Amino acid sequence: MTSMWRTSGWVLLGSALILALSLGVRHGFGLFLPPMSAEFGWGREVFAFAIALQNLIWGLAQPFTGALADRFGAAKVVMIGGVLYAVGLLFMGLADSPLSLSVSAGLLIGIGLSGTSFSVILGVVGRALPAEKRSMGMGIASAAGSFGQFAMLPGTLGLIGWLGWSSALLVLGLLVALIVPLVSMLKDKPLPSLGHEQNLSEALREACSHSGFWLLAFGFFVCGFQVVFIGVHLPAYLVDQHLPATVGTTVLALIGLFNIFGTYTAGWLGGRMSKPRLLTGLYLLRAVVIGLFLWLPVTQLSAYLFGMAMGFLWLSTVPLTNGTVATLFGVRNLSMLGGIVFLFHQLGSFLGGWLGGVVYDRTGSYDLIWQVAILLSLLAAALNWPVRERPVARLQASVA
Repeated sequence: MTSMWRTSGWVLLGSALILALSLGVRHGFGLFLPPMSAEFGWGREVFAFAIALQNLIWGLAQPFTGALADRFGAAKVVMIGGVLYAVGLLFMGLADSPLSLSVSAGLLIGIGLSGTSFSVILGVVGRALPAEKRSMGMGIASAAGSFGQFAMLPGTLGLIGWLGWSSALLVLGLLVALIVPLVSMLKDKPLPSLGHEQNLSEALREACSHSGFWLLAFGFFVCGFQVVFIGVHLPAYLVDQHLPATVGTTVLALIGLFNIFGTYTAGWLGGRMSKPRLLTGLYLLRAVVIGLFLWLPVTQLSAYLFGMAMGFLWLSTVPLTNGTVATLFGVRNLSMLGGIVFLFHQLGSFLGGWLGGVVYDRTGSYDLIWQVAILLSLLAAALNWPVRERPVARLQASVA
């Protein structure tokens, strides 16, 4: 028993460090929008499209990287993802056209993120921990990713001010390359076969015939729309409101800081309460927080309070959503099934990031997207409410 917990703790630590690097660097991409757009004379839509493409590619690749991790173990998938992520950052630092930005920040980093982020890494955590500790473990790993978001933002801003945006990206590429040696901490192997096991087509057929799977997926679409719109466009929005550029950086850092507590709390609560009902509550609270932010005058104080409140709700959806998928369908195909649900998150991310730039360039304002974000919160709350956290008949039969 002691040996099992020692191994699980090592896996959890490695997973946490990889998520901190992967998500910490990604969280600061919005800081590169103003300097890159100003240097090349781009509208905000160019950078917004590249980041939106990144999220779309990430989502499209995620079910495949997840399936590979489920079948062959996560180590090789994470290693290849780390290499592609680092190379993408290096080429993003050399980008000088919309095409080169889309290939580097969009294609390469998007594929890299699919191998180094939630679906694959939380699949590792899910297989390493017993069922009663799984939600908490996912919450801890997600909280580590949040800490990376908090810690990396001031460093990224400092690098841009010290070295310029191009050299800052090269340094970040070297930092992300540390994921490669961290792979050795992931003692992840495919689960041993116990008689007849589901193949991929059977697992997909089972999930696709379950209404809860689709309700979770469409709810997660809303999460992606909101977090990428805010992460990419909030710094520029606050500058438009005549606040210093440092306020936007501080708000994103506060989101990362309070996200640590939010994801940990969500993981802890998910082991004690209905995860779908918690998701409903989270999305309703997001609608309230965004609505108050728009209704109140935009000041440094209101921006900081928004960052704290939104941060607590930021990625709290992740351990709850992945934990529900694990409860419904088991952990053997968790990375793949979680990857499919995450694809919907990334479709929302694509639209949130891209439409933010399109609407701003067309109207000179983000007001319409903020309003859409509130309506989508209410929709996601309604979608998650009917999900019932009961294992499918196959799992119930195997226990019996």
